[in-house]
Amino acid sequence: MTTQPTDKLPKLDPETPIGWIGTGVMGASMCSHLRSAGHPVTVFTRTKSKAASLLDAGAEWADSPRTVAERCPVVCTMVGFPPDVRQVYFGDDGVLAAAQPGALLIDFTTTEPSLAVEIAEQAAARGAFAIDAPVSGGDVGARNATLSIMLGGEAAAVDAALPLLQRLGKSIVRQGGPGTGQHTKMCNQIVIAGTMVGMCEALIYGHRAGLDLATMLASIRGGAAGCWSLDNYAPRILKRDFAPGFFVEHFIKDMGIALREAERMNLALPGLALVHQLYVALKAQGHGRKGTQALMLALETLNG
Repeated sequence: MTTQPTDKLPKLDPETPIGWIGTGVMGASMCSHLRSAGHPVTVFTRTKSKAASLLDAGAEWADSPRTVAERCPVVCTMVGFPPDVRQVYFGDDGVLAAAQPGALLIDFTTTEPSLAVEIAEQAAARGAFAIDAPVSGGDVGARNATLSIMLGGEAAAVDAALPLLQRLGKSIVRQGGPGTGQHTKMCNQIVIAGTMVGMCEALIYGHRAGLDLATMLASIRGGAAGCWSLDNYAPRILKRDFAPGFFVEHFIKDMGIALREAERMNLALPGLALVHQLYVALKAQGHGRKGTQALMLALETLNG
């Protein structure tokens, strides 16, 4: 992809208008941080009621992604699935139908690396800049602005976006060109898949062994088993709290992307394939809209 002239990139300051598309479990919190920093914010989401808190705080409503792009030199997207991303960017009323020359387009959705490359190419053809910026940290990271943000895109575009990204996350790393942020997120999800099943199996084992699970966790958190999932999801499981910080169905989507990419690269990832099937079973049991910690329910069913 041809390198773009960067002199038209927006200089981000607290008065720069920001467009935000997608106000779900994480998107609403992320957008609220930018609104709190003083940015005039224009929002669009398929279900307007999900943007109510932002609109009450002073954000403006737009009736389409295209309208967001017409109003704002910076457009951020955080939607669910690759077809949603494609519609938001390439639809008749999509972002790229109205993106301004020099516009900065940042997709925080976890999606297909090839789609991120396609968006970047089409943005460049219009004189705009696109960054794939998938995040990790769930609802807690979104609320606390402590997300890990994995970036793919031109270095100058990433540099221009830093003042905004620093309002949202603590670990902000450019991986390379378009699509590399998404590939890095696949690595992240592969690790999480393994830790989630390990955490749930440890809790089941500890329960059957007659351990006090809170006491057991206090010990293993401080050793080599320590990880984000143990700190954040194990306490929820003990409380039987399966509310979504990250939806089961979205994790299935992510693992499916990683498995397809692995097949394309002629890689065998049997651990990921196993966890993917466990989550598919969990969704088949009616738990697709629960949080990923609900994997415990599938393993409890297996173990009677």
